[in-house]
Amino acid sequence: QPDLAAEITLQPVQRYGVDAAVLFSDIVVPPHAVGFGIDVAPGTGPVAEIPFRSPQDLLRLRPLEPHSDLAYVIETVKILASELPASVPLLAFAGAPFTVASYLIEGRPSRTYQNTKRMIHLEPALWHQLMERLTQHSVAFIDAQLSAGAQAFQLFDSWAGALSNSDYREFVLPHSKNVFQQLHQLHPTKPGIHFGIGCDHLLESMYEAGPQIMGLDWRTSISAARARMGSSLIVQGNLDPALILAGPQPALAGAERVIKDNAGHPGHIFNLGHGVDPTTDPTILEDVVAFVHESTRVEQS
Repeated sequence: QPDLAAEITLQPVQRYGVDAAVLFSDIVVPPHAVGFGIDVAPGTGPVAEIPFRSPQDLLRLRPLEPHSDLAYVIETVKILASELPASVPLLAFAGAPFTVASYLIEGRPSRTYQNTKRMIHLEPALWHQLMERLTQHSVAFIDAQLSAGAQAFQLFDSWAGALSNSDYREFVLPHSKNVFQQLHQLHPTKPGIHFGIGCDHLLESMYEAGPQIMGLDWRTSISAARARMGSSLIVQGNLDPALILAGPQPALAGAERVIKDNAGHPGHIFNLGHGVDPTTDPTILEDVVAFVHESTRVEQS
């Protein structure tokens, strides 16, 4: 329902006055759209009816054709492009190949990723075939959103932090780099954001994939990331979402620390270091947004 998805996407802009809108979507939309048999179970997350375990499973994961498979997403983006103020950009959204692969292989959210790591090390040829197919999905999905009016994109590799840096570089980085390279060729003026959870040990490698902006969770300070990766690094993040749940005082104190950590650098998009918990008090989010706007306006004056 494009109208409903557009309404949900607009709500944070209208209620909180945030500076950008992120398309309401899910990282398993592409495999679901091609009929793989995966959906989001309430309270659990993505669940695959039959996990991906063999070469035959590639037949269930055909290439994505956005205009026929995801016409409703394209329509949602077009609605948003017409309704959002010119000053509020719309961000496209997709899962990175590794994180989507982990859901397809494990069949549901996992703490250990045993089946995924088993395939990486015992069936590397099949692993790379799967990653190539999911790279096509990520590129086609984001390209469709950008072509319909989105002005930037986020590639979420939520669970890449489960890997060592050496495994990431061998089995994941080439495919993520391919996503950014293709999208930069297709949309050279539209920047990309790369984000993962618990990825402090992977930051340099994830940046090597080619994003213009690095998303940070709360574990890595902005100043530390710039010390490691260059003072010109543009970052998004990174207030711990748990501080929002803790109440107004911890939330505002945490927001102040993030702003001070950025030290007035122009290359900072304030955000949480992960998603908003469903039990979050909306009024605290309002307070944080207002505080950030006021604090950064003072810095810039």
